[in-house]
Amino acid sequence: MKYANELFFAALSLIMWGLVFGSKYLISAKKIIQPEGFWYLALILEASSFTFFAIAPAIEIKLLTLANTCLLGGYIYLASYCRSLSQPISRQFKWGILLAVLTIGLIFEYLMQRGTFVQRVGFVMVLTDLAIIWQLLELKRLHKFRIDLPTFLIFTMVGELIFVTTRLVILIYIDPPSFIHLYDEPTLTAAVRWILFSLTTFSYIAIIGHSLKKITIENTQTIRENQKITELLKEKERLIYGLLKANKTVATGALSASIAHELNQPLGASSLNIQFLKMKLEKGALNPELGKEILDSLEVDNQRAATIVKSLRSIFTESDSSAEEVQLGDLISKVLDIVKPELKSKNIQIQLQVDDDLVIKVNPAEMVQVILNLVNNAVQALANSGTLQRRISIEAVKAGKLVQLSVSDNGTGVSPEFKPQLFELLSTTKQTGMGLGLWLCRHIITRYGGSIVYEDADSGGAKFSMQLPSLV
Repeated sequence: MKYANELFFAALSLIMWGLVFGSKYLISAKKIIQPEGFWYLALILEASSFTFFAIAPAIEIKLLTLANTCLLGGYIYLASYCRSLSQPISRQFKWGILLAVLTIGLIFEYLMQRGTFVQRVGFVMVLTDLAIIWQLLELKRLHKFRIDLPTFLIFTMVGELIFVTTRLVILIYIDPPSFIHLYDEPTLTAAVRWILFSLTTFSYIAIIGHSLKKITIENTQTIRENQKITELLKEKERLIYGLLKANKTVATGALSASIAHELNQPLGASSLNIQFLKMKLEKGALNPELGKEILDSLEVDNQRAATIVKSLRSIFTESDSSAEEVQLGDLISKVLDIVKPELKSKNIQIQLQVDDDLVIKVNPAEMVQVILNLVNNAVQALANSGTLQRRISIEAVKAGKLVQLSVSDNGTGVSPEFKPQLFELLSTTKQTGMGLGLWLCRHIITRYGGSIVYEDADSGGAKFSMQLPSLV
């Protein structure tokens, strides 16, 4: 067939360009990065080489220089790819490869002008043999290091080596050749060349298949890791939720006795008024004025007890974690209602400075818990300090686009050795405590885009300052 070689090269070039465009996403998706991506450059060079081989007879026979340069460049870059699988490729090595390919092109052009067909083909075949041997040595290195490698690629490379050598031997023993271009080769050497280049195509199919296998394994591992991360995040949320619940008990446990005492007062007064009312009713000596007076007293006592219970409800009852717009001053008032008995029993004065219209978006129950933690810490610090004039200062002001809240006391402050880990989990300066309070305070505040820090107060005690985004 007159155009058999051209048609063969055209078919190979179509197949190779199909592999180029079909595997482009492997590079664009950055699943395979340089220098491991050398195989893709080698594939482009091989596709270009077969294209030049196909069109050279019709356009310009000198295109064979480009065809053979791209062919050898493809083999060299494929060997570099095999090398990159076991060790890093330096910049000097990359420039060396490029220089070698350019040098090969110049030598082949010289042989096109001054040499014979046997010299040109011998030059190409010898360099091809050396490149394939280099590829096999690099794959052997992978096996030595127990690195995963495309097994099918080894068979195709060995086949290429055999047929390259076979073509070289056959060509040398033709005495002398009666043709000057590969398009005039006899059927035997042309058939060997066709088989050789077919194996080259199979080599790239093997590499692409190996790359897809790696990506599949990596994607599977990524999915599994994402599932593990998701489970860990869920477990973290469950842990934090449990710590929040535990901390509610810790934060309010020290106040239980005084709260019970505070509740007993209105309940005890109500009990006495009820007994007095029953006695008057039994004797029939209850007049309207006295009845109204007793009922008014009962109502006052009932409202007093209800106020205490209502203040505690945000701490002891479960609530969702959804944020809502609230007045910071209202939350501070709730906390002060809760700690009022404790402050009274320990003779602690409150200095309060709260600006109007301090609107923040938080979960009210969580924010109450933060403020209660800080006030409770100040109460305990003052109780253990021996200070006679005990004072807690609560200040809430607008600072630009932020709301700044600080709670300070005039106690003894925090020892220097404890300051670095104040907000760490399970770290506490108290003899009794779980080390949850300040860690949870920071967790809650940062979740709403705020921050909390410790500093020594001007009065010598401790001062905790937090900042939250303002909605006004």
